[in-house]
Amino acid sequence: MQGRVVSAADAYRFCPCCATPLALAGVQEDGGWKERLRCAACGFTHWNNPTPVLAAIVELDGRVLLARNAAWQGRMFGLITGFMEAGESPEEGVRREVAEETGLSIDTLSLVGVHDFQRMNQVLITYHAVGRGEVRLSAELAEYKLLPPDKVRCWPAGTGFALADWLRSRGIQPQFIEPPAA
Repeated sequence: MQGRVVSAADAYRFCPCCATPLALAGVQEDGGWKERLRCAACGFTHWNNPTPVLAAIVELDGRVLLARNAAWQGRMFGLITGFMEAGESPEEGVRREVAEETGLSIDTLSLVGVHDFQRMNQVLITYHAVGRGEVRLSAELAEYKLLPPDKVRCWPAGTGFALADWLRSRGIQPQFIEPPAA
């Protein structure tokens, strides 16, 4: 889940209710003064709240599964991630994402933590998932690798911080890779 950060002004130019152009307007809220995109015609407000994203630290036969998204440039590997669907719990969603993207079933699932990923306007809900089965990647993923936990290297962003927290919980001091040059 990488990409260009899309601001509210880029993503929403017109009201989804009546197609009137949206404009920034000051709004007094419980938390204080905020600028929001608003529709002068019907009053629609684009709140631009963070999107919940599910992440799984998948453990298979004692090793951590890292995967490379087919859309990513370079050889960056990361956790299994995906958006939560309406009507499902985070636990149901992470089980679904792991099954869809890897073909694995989850035997046990435990919450690692909740982290903000402000660059993408997301809230990451990360689980440790003990899987079973044979890895069969979806078309969304190009390749995977399985590493012993003490050989995993974390990345200094998003799910990399959740992975570091999980490693610490297992008594492993996380090692971080250098971020790729922009």
